[in-house]
Amino acid sequence: MEKSLEGLKVMIVDDSKTIRRTAETLLKKVGCEVHTAVDGFDALGKIADVHPDIIFVDIMMPRLDGYQTCALIKRNVAFRDTPVIMLSSKDGLFDRAKGRIVGSDQYLTKPFSRDELLGAINAQLDKIQAADRMTESS
Repeated sequence: MEKSLEGLKVMIVDDSKTIRRTAETLLKKVGCEVHTAVDGFDALGKIADVHPDIIFVDIMMPRLDGYQTCALIKRNVAFRDTPVIMLSSKDGLFDRAKGRIVGSDQYLTKPFSRDELLGAINAQLDKIQAADRMTESS
């Protein structure tokens, strides 16, 4: 049974307008509230304002790369439990390992299909819902 993504707040951080638009279109069709950022610096301010449920971060970006962005997100107590999925056109073991070291929860290779994008979100939904339950009980 597919989980409902209605109202899920998703942040897409990528310097490629094509990737941002593609992901935004696919996610809006399934009911997600989508926010985009062009790089890590842009993302950090928007994340603080929006409080997304899940964040996709491209590895190769100008100014602040995806690894640095992920590490900063995960160091912030307010966003420590927010799933971060790294995006990359490279499918190397090194990139996956480095992503794990900085705290990423998953890795998705670009270009991605609709099913891969939604599958990555569904894989993280249990974690999102568990974090929500902990917040509500405290």
